[in-house]
Amino acid sequence: MAEEEFEIGDVTGSFDIKGFLFKLLSYWWLFLGSISIGLFIAYYISVRKLPIYEMKSMIEIKDNSNPLFTSNTSLTFNWGGTSNKVTSTIIVLQSRTHNERVVKNLEYYIDYLKMGEYQLVDSYGNTPFKIEQETSAYQLQNQLFKVKILNEKEFTLSFEPELPFNGTFYNYYKEDDLTKPVDSLNFSKKYKFNEPIHTHFFKGKLKKVDLKYWPSDGSEYFFKFSSLNGKVSNYQNISAESEKSSSVINLGLRGNNKNRIVDYLNGTVNELSKLMLEEKNLFATRTIQFIDSMLIDRGEELQMVQNELDEFKTERNIFDLDAESTLLRSRLTSLDNEEREIIRSIDYYKNLKEYLQNKTDYSEIPAPTVSGIEENSISLLVQQIIQLSNRRNQLSYTAQEGNLSLVEVDRDIEAIKNVLLENINSSLKLLNNDLKRIGKEVMKFEEQVRELPQDQQELLKIERRYDLSRATYDLFLTKKNEAKLIKAASVSDIKIIDIAKDTGGGKIGPNNQLNYVMAILFGSLIPLLFIFVIVLLDNKINNPQDIEKKSNIPIIGVIGKSPVANNLAVLKKPRGAVAESFRAIRTSLQFTFKQGNDISASKVIMCTSSISGEGKTFTSINIASVMSLSGKKTVLIGLDLRKPKIFDDFGINNKIGVVNYLIGQTSLEDVKQNSGFTNLDIITSGPIPPNPSELIISDRMDEMIEELKKEYDYIIIDTPPIGLVSDALNIIKHVDTTLYLVRQNYTKKGMLEIINEKYKMGEINNISFVMNFFEQKAKYGYGYGYGYGYGYGYGYGKYGDGYIARDKKKSTWSKLKRKFKS
Repeated sequence: MAEEEFEIGDVTGSFDIKGFLFKLLSYWWLFLGSISIGLFIAYYISVRKLPIYEMKSMIEIKDNSNPLFTSNTSLTFNWGGTSNKVTSTIIVLQSRTHNERVVKNLEYYIDYLKMGEYQLVDSYGNTPFKIEQETSAYQLQNQLFKVKILNEKEFTLSFEPELPFNGTFYNYYKEDDLTKPVDSLNFSKKYKFNEPIHTHFFKGKLKKVDLKYWPSDGSEYFFKFSSLNGKVSNYQNISAESEKSSSVINLGLRGNNKNRIVDYLNGTVNELSKLMLEEKNLFATRTIQFIDSMLIDRGEELQMVQNELDEFKTERNIFDLDAESTLLRSRLTSLDNEEREIIRSIDYYKNLKEYLQNKTDYSEIPAPTVSGIEENSISLLVQQIIQLSNRRNQLSYTAQEGNLSLVEVDRDIEAIKNVLLENINSSLKLLNNDLKRIGKEVMKFEEQVRELPQDQQELLKIERRYDLSRATYDLFLTKKNEAKLIKAASVSDIKIIDIAKDTGGGKIGPNNQLNYVMAILFGSLIPLLFIFVIVLLDNKINNPQDIEKKSNIPIIGVIGKSPVANNLAVLKKPRGAVAESFRAIRTSLQFTFKQGNDISASKVIMCTSSISGEGKTFTSINIASVMSLSGKKTVLIGLDLRKPKIFDDFGINNKIGVVNYLIGQTSLEDVKQNSGFTNLDIITSGPIPPNPSELIISDRMDEMIEELKKEYDYIIIDTPPIGLVSDALNIIKHVDTTLYLVRQNYTKKGMLEIINEKYKMGEINNISFVMNFFEQKAKYGYGYGYGYGYGYGYGYGKYGDGYIARDKKKSTWSKLKRKFKS
């Protein structure tokens, strides 16, 4: 038999795998019930689970450079390659900030519901109305509002709060909440569609939506204002995946309402496209804002000079410069413009240097071209550091400080900043040299100006200032138009390949098959564990194998459960299975008797056990009966002086018995009683004595046995349990063989240690086990024939027909009644 060693605590033994499997089979009804309950629960859950859909869309990230881009109009920048843009885009799509914008734009914090077969279901896209709330109003959160459609124009709005009512209100535009008391909880009123509604709980209107099929009158819908942050968290699990080295991103989202999923996927792509276009035009936008502020100052300056020039010409009656003055004006204006550009570049470099040294966010650096700087290296480095700064801001949505990606970006920013500072210092030296050169040339021409008439000198100075202001104003105006042109010509880097669309499929759950499989698995596991614990904790003898594992004492026979009401199983049903089992034991006993010197001599057989209730009296009576039926003169002695029993089964009295003989009150012939059956006499125990042990070891006991041996072929002795009292041990010297009773599912394994120890020490010899009350059922781990005893149901089955009388089978109802009673 397959066995597996195990050790638990201090108990070491072997695990009977085959017996355990038979045990499992015996509890088939428990498995069937547990699995049935599991399947019912799985069905109950499955029919109430809402369907789960998954919708998808596909976009591509491209480098759509501005067609008007030149080295002189560089107001846009590249994010550093397509792969980096894909990574940044995925991070943005899953960021809280981006999803919050989408949820707010789509107003997904408003739930539209309708009662389904078992529960409220999401009816977004299928309701005959849409909520339009007042932007300044605080709406009641997490409470259901019921809308009952009366007709195509009217409805009833009612509110019955779910308890406990907390009265939390939220403004989704200000993102502010408050708790305030309300005058009355229950509310119901009739309104018209598109009519303003002002209640304590809701302020807004229900705009009518044209549906293909208008719901029937009396249809009920619900809406609820949910937590904004909670909704944003739900949509942050949008899946965004891209193949390696691919610019294509696959978007996916799961939910219970296909319309809601489709709108969200398309909404998030539109918001992303808008965001990326804003990021792409950020340089141009900020340049325009900077130029607008400069144009205001330069416009005021130009107007002041214009007024001064007009006033001077009017007062002095001078309208034009002469030829020499005009030539000097042209040369000085050219130098002034060049000097102004150099000074503007120097100022930009100084401001940029200070910005780099004192700031940490470099995303708002003005474009170098605004200040007239055309050096490609400077423009490129500024674009790169802005790009990295924006990328860092994107990563900071999801990554914490110390993240490897942030550390890498910071390292790149620091490297570019150092290079940029070196280039700025070098450019400042060159610009200062150019500024000195121009100053010298200006001084030379100004000496020539001083030789002109005074009016010409004054007019020339004013016109110089006017030309300088005009040139500066025109420069900024040109740059602004250039930035606007670039911004207008920019397109988003998002290309939609597949929009999200309900094509009729998309259902991915619930996985009801998995639910049923799990129900079967768990339904089987629970009884399996239950039976395993029962087997593990079972310390009782359940089959002959348990005896063989615990003792070296042989098993002489196995007795089944008797169908007879009393202990006279052999005499009442001599052709029954139990009677055949005792005949088998009788046959086996002949081999044990051969150990003696005189085979024909009278034999003494003692029946004992560990404790009371294991079948000593039953076995004694039936061993005596089967011996008498074989024609042997037999006497059955009740030597259990403490708990007399035998007399009831034979209908005789117990007034006089062994005790009376042992104390000398009567003769041996007087204590013998006829059983009513041929060849079988009975000697009962008699009155219960105060000193049973002393009587058993008395000389009178020896004399009684010797006298009985002269008259009877077999002397069967029923004794007290050897595990409780010593009476049986005192009788052993008189017996030829001992039958030690073990009752199935009653005798504990540890009880065999007593008899094992006495057998090992030689106190008891020529002893055999008899297993009593044996039911050959799988729940005892022994569902097959053993080889001890005979009879239907004990290894012979239908082949016993005609030889062994079958016991009447009990009905299933009788078995169930008996099981419940037990």
